[in-house]
Amino acid sequence: MEYVNPEGLRLDGRRPMEMRQLRGEIGVVSRADGSAVFEMGNTKVIAAVYGPREVQNRSQQLNDQALVRCEYSMANFSTGDRMRRPKGDRRSTEISLVIRQTMEACILTHLMPRSQIDIFVQVLQADGGTRSACINAATLALADAGIPMRDLVTSCGAGYLNGTPLLDLNYVEDSAGGPDVTVGILPKLDKVTLLQMDAKLQMDTFENVMQLAIEGCKAVASYIREILLENTKQLESRRGV
Repeated sequence: MEYVNPEGLRLDGRRPMEMRQLRGEIGVVSRADGSAVFEMGNTKVIAAVYGPREVQNRSQQLNDQALVRCEYSMANFSTGDRMRRPKGDRRSTEISLVIRQTMEACILTHLMPRSQIDIFVQVLQADGGTRSACINAATLALADAGIPMRDLVTSCGAGYLNGTPLLDLNYVEDSAGGPDVTVGILPKLDKVTLLQMDAKLQMDTFENVMQLAIEGCKAVASYIREILLENTKQLESRRGV
């Protein structure tokens, strides 16, 4: 199958280095301390953050830092197929762990000892790049909750199909079986917090694909900053500052 046509356009009309449209909104769950919806094209994710609060299971309490917990799930209607996923299946457990480890790298947990922060992420609509969308939604929700962070952690993926590096794969491209790289970065600190790769790539090709994913992460970061800045301006105008 041809994923990039002779005119240099992908199946959804994008250029190889073009991201899908981003859309984000914070404060969508009123009972949560922080929440957000984040969309990358047709992939839509909701995240809710509770905490810092008292540790529910005292045996898990950490005296020098906060305990970060994460639960990832997919809504049964998110993919369009009728297959019900059992709660806590291997993929969900693995992605929960990936999100938790990525978030722990940016949260200043040492400022909140003997407390717990819960992050809940649910995919409402899946069209490729769900892992990245979950991390971006969680970052927005943490910022909305006022959780202190070293930097905003953002994520994006890139792949390699028909000899061409492609940014931000959709489901059809992701299902093609080509190599793809998911990256998470702290953009201001210029640090990589997440790197996952499916299939093997030549070293020089890998560097190109990874660099493309990092550029995508930086674009997401600037968009998330815009959302937070706009929200701050709205709060100031309400208070008459």
